[in-house]
Formats: sequence, C-alpha cells, structure tokens
Amino acid sequence: MEYIQYVLFGLVAFFLLRRLLPTSGVRNMTTTQLKNELGDKNKQYIDVRTPGEFKGRNIRGFKNIPLQQLPNRVNELSKEKEVVVICQSGMRSNAASRQLVKHGFKNVTNVKGGMNAWR
Repeated sequence: MEYIQYVLFGLVAFFLLRRLLPTSGVRNMTTTQLKNELGDKNKQYIDVRTPGEFKGRNIRGFKNIPLQQLPNRVNELSKEKEVVVICQSGMRSNAASRQLVKHGFKNVTNVKGGMNAWR
C-alpha cells in the first residue's frame, strides 16, 4: 500500500512540474523584450485570456483568442509567422504555446509574467 502512495505522489509531482516548466521548443520573453518587438509585421500576437479580461485591459496589436477556443481557431494563425502568446500570469499562455506546438507551429514565444508584468 505504501508503494502505491509513492507512485501516486510521483505522478502528481510529475504532472505539476510539467505544467510549470517551459514547453520544449517554445521561446520565452520578458515584457521588456516584448515592448522592443511589438509591431513586427512578421509576428502575430495573441492574448489567450477571457474576452472580459481582454476588454478590461489589453495591448494594442494583440488578438483575443481565449485558451478554450484556441484548438478550434488555430486556422486563424499562420504557421509561417512567429506567434507571441500572452495571458494574465504566463500559465495559460504556456498551455496555449504547448497546444500550438502540437498543432505544428514551429516559432512560438510565451510572454513570461503576462499582463501582470506589463507596465
């Protein structure tokens, strides 16, 4: 019985760490770096927060595609351009980045700290 508890604990720890660690093949940038790269026509910017969060505060040039809608809306994005993803804290954008990589996007960037870090 004790062995099963260790296995379960290990599995839970693995899945938690996997969610927190950066996704392989995804670049991370700070909001300072984002400010220097905003407006680049070779990039597409998406905000994966809810429409209410986006309406309350957003960065000009970002398109709102909520995380829950992303799998059905990836066709709105070009695989030929870099995708820069932001959310409120960086957690949902990390999940979105993982989804984009699974859908065949090769150039994905997650904004660390999200809107919480945007000044």
